[in-house]
Amino acid sequence: MKRSLLAATLGALALACGSPGPNTGDPGTIPFDPQRPTPAGTSDVTPYSGSDVDVLGAQLIYPTGIDLHRKLVMRTCSGTNGVCHNQKEYPDLHTPGTFVASIGAPCNVQSGTATGVFDRCERLGDRFRFSEPAFKEIEIGWFDLVRGETPELGGGARPDENTPGLHLHLHDAVPVTSDRINATGTFIRNFINDQGDVQELAFASYETRWWILGDRKHLFAEVRENQRDTVEGLVASGIVQGDQNRNDVYGARIIGNTVPLIKPGKPEESYLVARLRGYMKGSTGEEQPVPGTRMPLANQPPNVQDMLALMCFIEGLDPTARQWSLSSAIDYTKCSYSANPSALSLAGSGDTWSARVLPILQSNCGGCHGGENPQGGLNLLGTSHEVYERLVLKPSIQKPTMNLIQPGSLDKSYLVLKLTGDGSIVGARMPINPLNGNSPLPDEERQSIENWVFLSGAVEN
Repeated sequence: MKRSLLAATLGALALACGSPGPNTGDPGTIPFDPQRPTPAGTSDVTPYSGSDVDVLGAQLIYPTGIDLHRKLVMRTCSGTNGVCHNQKEYPDLHTPGTFVASIGAPCNVQSGTATGVFDRCERLGDRFRFSEPAFKEIEIGWFDLVRGETPELGGGARPDENTPGLHLHLHDAVPVTSDRINATGTFIRNFINDQGDVQELAFASYETRWWILGDRKHLFAEVRENQRDTVEGLVASGIVQGDQNRNDVYGARIIGNTVPLIKPGKPEESYLVARLRGYMKGSTGEEQPVPGTRMPLANQPPNVQDMLALMCFIEGLDPTARQWSLSSAIDYTKCSYSANPSALSLAGSGDTWSARVLPILQSNCGGCHGGENPQGGLNLLGTSHEVYERLVLKPSIQKPTMNLIQPGSLDKSYLVLKLTGDGSIVGARMPINPLNGNSPLPDEERQSIENWVFLSGAVEN
């Protein structure tokens, strides 16, 4: 009885409300103007028809940018998932798209340490000013957050470089007469809006007691227990530092000095090339040392044909374009580097110290044996003379009774024994690939080192 009554009631409601039926009205339109990028077109070139075997080999292996990425970049820089430049380190190079995105992209945005920053990679820093009393903002050179709570500074005590708190180092002296001030510090950054206009944005502020130290370019901000989260948030916002390597050179202020990862048409001014070589060519042709370990860190360095393909690819990029296609052919016929490919060798030539042996050691071993904390205490990076002095007639750490290089003797030169995998060595044969084990030197490079030690007596030539 109740079920019949419920069914009747529902039926009556359905008749009263009417059947919804199909919607035959005009649904209208939603205005939408898509702004999709226009894919770059591909280009064909006249194939190289000369007789240079390196040019012919590069053209055969790397006919297009796609081949360059798949066969060289993936192999040397980003082949292992989650390691190095495969979704871990900047720049990410693990897909053709991310490789193209490195063209014109800034360098050294993830430098790791201040000493690893190249002057020509620095950007214009954020700016700082006090809200009261107001004064023109000053570019931030670098900052340092010394962890911990600022101690009470009384009785004439003043903070120093190691005092817990926030340290700002500015480009210009602060125009404040007092040595300390209770004020709000404001951090300012330029950005480009949707219309392409440059605007400034005060993106953070911090109110505390500030100290003006030394040459009045050094500001110290006190950090109390209840201010830690505020300061941590300020640092996490990513303050852009104009002198990130702290050498008093504001790289971006020098006109024409800033370089990107890949500069279209200019391989010599591309940071990616410079990290492979260990130096960048300056405007007058001088070699400017690039800080940091030589790349690639965990794989064999590029050979002549590899380097030729990379240099010709970059030289062939149109600097006026906004997009580039990796499907385009690499033009080895017009490429200026095709005239003398052997000059691109990262391992040098001949059997001399500076022209051959040093480049071999630095390009194959400098990734681990270089920088501030080199493996085994052996630093193979630096000037030619510095590295020579660390090797020749200097005892090995693993076997102190043997010199690393004993002129005229292969079996008494511990470095040679490590490179050949002699049974008397301690540990593994070198060089070693930290990802998958040993990665011995090519025979011709090992032979050059042995010739230098045995035949020329390891002279510094």
